Amino acid sequence: MFNQEDIMPMLTVKDVALLLNIHVNTTRPWSDQGMLKAYRITRRGDHRFRQEDITSFLEEYNHFNMNKSAIMEFNTVHG
Repeated sequence: MFNQEDIMPMLTVKDVALLLNIHVNTTRPWSDQGMLKAYRITRRGDHRFRQEDITSFLEEYNHFNMNKSAIMEFNTVHG
């Protein structure tokens, strides 16, 4: 059985936009394309996000950018 402490609040589209420093209207297409994992709630289909999923997205994004920067630096030095 879950305790109240075990249940983390879901993030809204606005919350995610602020965390990722993107426009609110960008979060919906990204989730629809599968870039961000989202849960659809209510009859209207509102998007909600788990903090862990956004953290994972940011880690993958940072890892990608670090590798991309290293490749670009290597090419500049050894070009």
